[in-house]
Amino acid sequence: MATLPRLTAPHTTPDPGPARNNMRGAVWLLTDMSFNIWALTIVKSLGVSLPSIQIVLIRALVGLAVLLPFVIYKGGMQRLTNPGLQVLRIGLSTIAMTGSFFGVAKLPFALFTTVNFTRPLLMMTLAALLLGERIRPKQWLAGGVGLIGVAIAVDPSSLGAGSAAGLAALFASVVAGTCAVIILRRMRNEDPLTQMIWQTAGLATIAAIPAALYWQAPGAQWPILLSVGLFSQTAQFCFMRAHYWAEAGVIAPLGYLSLILSVSVGYVIFDELPSTGLYIGAALIIGAALMAGSRRKRP
Repeated sequence: MATLPRLTAPHTTPDPGPARNNMRGAVWLLTDMSFNIWALTIVKSLGVSLPSIQIVLIRALVGLAVLLPFVIYKGGMQRLTNPGLQVLRIGLSTIAMTGSFFGVAKLPFALFTTVNFTRPLLMMTLAALLLGERIRPKQWLAGGVGLIGVAIAVDPSSLGAGSAAGLAALFASVVAGTCAVIILRRMRNEDPLTQMIWQTAGLATIAAIPAALYWQAPGAQWPILLSVGLFSQTAQFCFMRAHYWAEAGVIAPLGYLSLILSVSVGYVIFDELPSTGLYIGAALIIGAALMAGSRRKRP
């Protein structure tokens, strides 16, 4: 009887890679935040006039143009050991990026960043629901405090129709993005360049049809749009390297430095002044996330 060719890589124990290096991971994360804040600043300035899905498509196409020379230099891409997970991550990332671009255009920068701080609490909840991880009572308490912080920071009574739509898109982005990060951390043994090519090509494929349907001519904004792709692609690489090198307990607290960047950019460039409630809510969310991520000291 003829033997069918193997369509997937043989089952092997994933290579955990080299030992973690938290300092190196922290540097990568800070670099990621720097590039990402500028990409989001451009998206925020363009988001009122251009559809979010169109910006996603252009960002993906520019990313492919940036990555292809590296693929040629390396003589091709490595084979993914689990393409199914990568396909799932692409779908989630498309939702996350589109929602993020729409949300940042509709919401104040500081509020946009504060809502994103709920990701560690959401990751904790999803780990319990999807992975069966045991969550301590203190962590569930932290989740409740974080929800209170979100309610104070958002202040639903002050939202107009545009802001409410942006907030809904942002929450969808946070859920999808958190799921994508869980998948990314399970794919640590994969080649980073191969992952980015799959990710970027997948984004372009999914975004192509809806972007074509709602396409608006960018006109003189083309150079600025191209810079979004360049900054975002660089930030994605730095983000992946940060999660490759650093432990989750180190990355999570450092991520809160982005609030300083977003408040500064929102004030200087967009003339946004955060409310007192936003600062109180942000403090509750950050404190809750840190409490949820703390571990018991072993005797």
